[in-house]
Amino acid sequence: MFDRDRFIAECCEAAAADPTHTSVREVVARAVREPASVLRGLGEPTRAGVELLYRSPQICIFNLVWAPLMSVFPHNHTMWAVIGIYSGREDNIFWRRTSVADERQIEAAGARSLCAGDAEPLGPDVIHSVLNPIDRLTAAIHVYGGDFVAAERSEWDAETLREGPYDFETARRKFEAANAALAAR
Repeated sequence: MFDRDRFIAECCEAAAADPTHTSVREVVARAVREPASVLRGLGEPTRAGVELLYRSPQICIFNLVWAPLMSVFPHNHTMWAVIGIYSGREDNIFWRRTSVADERQIEAAGARSLCAGDAEPLGPDVIHSVLNPIDRLTAAIHVYGGDFVAAERSEWDAETLREGPYDFETARRKFEAANAALAAR
């Protein structure tokens, strides 16, 4: 069975031994290879949200739950990340910066669907947006190669694609709105 404390310790050891995402991805991939075990270990999600499991200057680990049909605007992390899906599906659109003269500051450059059992690394320069395309909660473990909470990051307006500072309050409101919509179903 998935053991939260052991998983955190293994991620910390992997990050300390290898400053890239490679070793941490192996730990996450091993964990989500048995999605039902992670689900039992972390508990059945009942609402959208972000639960901080561990935080240090070297690594942050979150249990993240997307509401049905929830989407999140383009954003960056400024550090590597590993996303391990243990329930549902997460669609990612990857973005690249455009020329400064362009009114839109980013453009779509690719996409990837992640399903239960997938573990996907993201490099430190990746910009992505996320959609839960299914009609139920999607749950994932997100591991970041640094203090994700304290990092200065960017987000891009969903309509204009203009860059601005990442706003945790806006993100929190997005999760609360998704939970209100879920409760009203």
